[in-house]
Amino acid sequence: MPDAPVGADGGAAFAHAAALSPTLSPLTSAPAPSTAPLPLPVPGRAPAGATAIMEPVSESSRTRRRMTGAERREQLIQVGRALFADKGFDGTSVEEIAASAKVSKPVVYEHFGGKEGIYAVVIDREMQRLLSLVTQALSASHARVKLERAALALLQYIEESSEGFRILVRDSHAASGTGTFASLISDIASQVEDVLADEFRERGYDPKFAPMYAQMLVGMTALTGQWWLDVRTPRREEVAAHLVNLSWNGLKGLDSDPGLTGATRGLVLTPSAESRTPRPTEREAKEQEKLRREQEKAREREQRERARLLERRQRELEKLKEREQRERAKELERQLKEQEKLRREQEKARERELRERAKELERRQRELEKTREREQR
Repeated sequence: MPDAPVGADGGAAFAHAAALSPTLSPLTSAPAPSTAPLPLPVPGRAPAGATAIMEPVSESSRTRRRMTGAERREQLIQVGRALFADKGFDGTSVEEIAASAKVSKPVVYEHFGGKEGIYAVVIDREMQRLLSLVTQALSASHARVKLERAALALLQYIEESSEGFRILVRDSHAASGTGTFASLISDIASQVEDVLADEFRERGYDPKFAPMYAQMLVGMTALTGQWWLDVRTPRREEVAAHLVNLSWNGLKGLDSDPGLTGATRGLVLTPSAESRTPRPTEREAKEQEKLRREQEKAREREQRERARLLERRQRELEKLKEREQRERAKELERQLKEQEKLRREQEKARERELRERAKELERRQRELEKTREREQR
C-alpha cells in the first residue's frame, strides 16, 4: 500500500524521535529514522518507483460490502415479510421479492427454494413471537392479572408487529402447513383452558366446560384485535380494560347451572313459506349425494396434499437449518484460521524485532569494546 502523506506534525514527530535516539537504552532503542523530508504525493502523479497509476476508486465501490449468507437470508425474509403483509402469499411473486432485495431470482431459490420457504419462516417467527408474549402474560399469579396481561400481549403484538399480524390473520395457505391464525388461537386457548379449569374447581364449577369457555374468551379477544388492527382507537390499555371488563365481570357472576329462559327453551325457528326449499326429487337427491361425495373426496385430496406439502416444507426447513449450521461452522473455521494466521504473523514480527534488538545490542557492545581499546591504547 502507498505511504500516507506526512504533514507538519509527522515531520516534527520524526525530528523529535531522532533527537532523543542517542539517549535510548541499548535494549530498547532502534535505529534512528531518517530526518530527510518525505516526498508528498502529487495529485495525478504516481509516487516515485511506482510502475502504474492507480485508477480513482468511487465512493460506492469503497463502501459496498458483500453480504454473508446469513445476512442475505435475513434480508430476503424481511423483504418477503413486507410483501406478504401488503399483497398476501398468492399476490407475491419470486420476481417481486428478488427485485425488492436487488438480487436475482436464483439467489432466492438458492436460499429458500422459492417464496414458500420464506413464507414458512415468516409464519413460524410470527407465531413464536406472539405465543411467547401470551405465554409470559399467563405466568402471572392472579386470574384477573392473567386476563389483563394476555389482552395487552395481543394488542402489543398488533401494535408493534402490524405486518406480522396481517400475515397471520389472512386466509391460511397450504405453504404454512396448518391453519396459521386458527392453530395459534387453538394453542393459546389450550393454555387458557388450564387456567380456567383451576379457577372452575376453586369456585365449584364443572371444569369440563373450561375448554368451551377458553375458546369463547380467546375468540372474543382475537376478533377484537382484528378490529383494532385497522381502527387503532381507543388506546391499547383502554381496549384491554374493556375486554377484561366484559370477560372478568362475566366470569365473576357465572351461573353454576346456566339455562335458557322459558320463552326461548325448546324454540325451533322455521323459515317463512316463501323461503322454504321444495323437497328435491329422487333424481335431484341422487345428484346432490353424488356432488357431496365428490366434494368429500376433493377435501380429502386437499388434506393429503396439504399434509404432503407440510412434510416437504418441514424437510426444506430442516435442510435450511442444516445449511445455516454448516455455513456458521465454515465462518467460525475461517475466523479461527484468520486469527491463527494473525497470531503467527505477530509472532514472526516479535521474533524479527528481538533479532534486530539483539543485533543492535551486539553492535553497540562491539563499538563500546572498540572505544575501550582505543582509550586503553
